[in-house]
Amino acid sequence: MTLVAGIDIGGTKTAAGIVDPHGTLRRRHTVPTPASDGPAAVVAAAVRAVRDLGVPVAAVGVGSAGVVDPESGRIVSATDALPGWAGTALRRDLERALGVPVAVDNDVHAHALGEAWRGAAAGRRHVLLAAVGTGIGGSLLVDGRVHHGARSAAGHAGHVPVPSAAGAPCTCGGTSHAEAVGSGPALLAAYARSAPVPASSLAEVSARADGGEETARRVLARGARALGEALGGIVNMTDPELVLVGGGVAHCGPAWWEPLRQAFEAELLPPLKGVELRPGSLGGDAALLGAARLALEVLR
Repeated sequence: MTLVAGIDIGGTKTAAGIVDPHGTLRRRHTVPTPASDGPAAVVAAAVRAVRDLGVPVAAVGVGSAGVVDPESGRIVSATDALPGWAGTALRRDLERALGVPVAVDNDVHAHALGEAWRGAAAGRRHVLLAAVGTGIGGSLLVDGRVHHGARSAAGHAGHVPVPSAAGAPCTCGGTSHAEAVGSGPALLAAYARSAPVPASSLAEVSARADGGEETARRVLARGARALGEALGGIVNMTDPELVLVGGGVAHCGPAWWEPLRQAFEAELLPPLKGVELRPGSLGGDAALLGAARLALEVLR
């Protein structure tokens, strides 16, 4: 049986997994991402993660943080989470080190492909996914394939201006973007500014909200509404079958999900009122499986 490896490169950790043609994740290994040591060290960590799996593979697929040119496998741009990552010829470097064909795409695109292959979007051809964590990334699958756009930069769902984020400064330099109030760090910062007792994590904020604390509920609701408004607007433009939400923030409870759904549904045009919004089902394995799917396509 042909086996491939999927790699998920993030700012803090790099995961690798062995996947078979049926989409079964047979083995998984994670190493820290040495982001501060530069691109060469990050590539070396990815190579080590694959080799440590101890299984020969026919090809490798990668989901990487940053804007990726899928044709060349080069990183077009990246945030400070991976210093110097922009310009890295990732496909070339990994092929030289591993000696097998390599396919590279953005990690959120890989996430969407994984959910469409083996997760909550299985069997769907037109899917919108939002990954809500440190930022808010997005991916649109059109007839089962990633829509990359003219510059490989499609998918920045968090940088849609929305009423619920009016005036809020965004990390990109703009204002009023959904990410400015809806990302994990933005939610924690908003809570810290107004909470009577600090929280150590977003999970703690969510637990307080579910317990009825008004400050926590207000902070989560504002971020959720901003995301819902953005996703509703994107659906009006793209007409997907299904909208999935993943990432760490998606683990928040009803105090986040209820205002998210309300804001989302309020934005939809009448012909789109039936579009479903729900959580992904693969968690941290989604990008690994999507990356492996890219690897299998290389072999066809």
